[in-house]
Amino acid sequence: MKLEFAKLNGLGNDFVFIDDLSHEIQLSDEQVRRLCDRHFGIGADGVILVRPPKDDRSLAYMHYINADGSLAQMCGNGVRCFAKYLIDRGFTPLDERMLTAGTMAGDRQIRFTVDDEGKMLTATVDMGQPILEPQLIPTALPANAAAPDGAPCVIEAPLGSPWGSFRFTCVSMGNPHAVCFVEDWEVLPDALFADPEEKSLDTLLIQDVGAFFESDTAFPEKANIEFACLTSEGIAMRVYERGCGETLACGTGACATFVAAVLTHRAAGSATVSLKGGDLLIQWDGRGSVLMTGPAEESFTGTVVL
Repeated sequence: MKLEFAKLNGLGNDFVFIDDLSHEIQLSDEQVRRLCDRHFGIGADGVILVRPPKDDRSLAYMHYINADGSLAQMCGNGVRCFAKYLIDRGFTPLDERMLTAGTMAGDRQIRFTVDDEGKMLTATVDMGQPILEPQLIPTALPANAAAPDGAPCVIEAPLGSPWGSFRFTCVSMGNPHAVCFVEDWEVLPDALFADPEEKSLDTLLIQDVGAFFESDTAFPEKANIEFACLTSEGIAMRVYERGCGETLACGTGACATFVAAVLTHRAAGSATVSLKGGDLLIQWDGRGSVLMTGPAEESFTGTVVL
């Protein structure tokens, strides 16, 4: 099978895009893994098939597959790249500055800016309201608090590990997240850091601790695991993504982390969330939709044979 593709990224979180408007392409897990392999394939955190809309409300449907072949309900960086793919190829009138993308987690409205050539620069995505009820995230952790609207939620619930206990706030942005804020890196075990003399978010061995909690029995569908801390600029975070490991950025993870910051009274209104690949502006008033603003870039196009 010979396929044309485009490679796009949002803050380094990268995706292979394939036009499937005919809805005829079915990729096996092995084919997805091959495409995403950074040595034997194109290299990406996931594959996005651009499919026809499922209803008349959206412009197109984003069918997102993780690098391991598993389906993902939602991807914040992916949906910004999805918007850029459509805008740059003339799928939507530029004067409207708005489009609706269909996803497994529901429709997402996107406002965008363009450059002098009509190419998308930034996108602000209405990510919808965060889901906080434990059974809907889903998490087996029992509710231990109430959200601003009174909904039961899980805030800083302890989970054990070989490195001690960590406290997680659980949020779904269409996919499950567990967010741990760390106040003092020095109290954590040396074995959790690449350089025990310089304990920080940057040296945290997230590939170990993230992988452990991703598959914890507290998360029946696994979970994206975020570690975060407050900075003078806002919030810094790293993420171990369900289905593909640590990525340079995660849009839903940034949203979930800011929601967790609001729920734990660490932030309010809006904040810059800094990831390894760059910054996102996240807004949430404690009750309505979460808004995410950030860039997307197209790296290259090509042809691949599977």
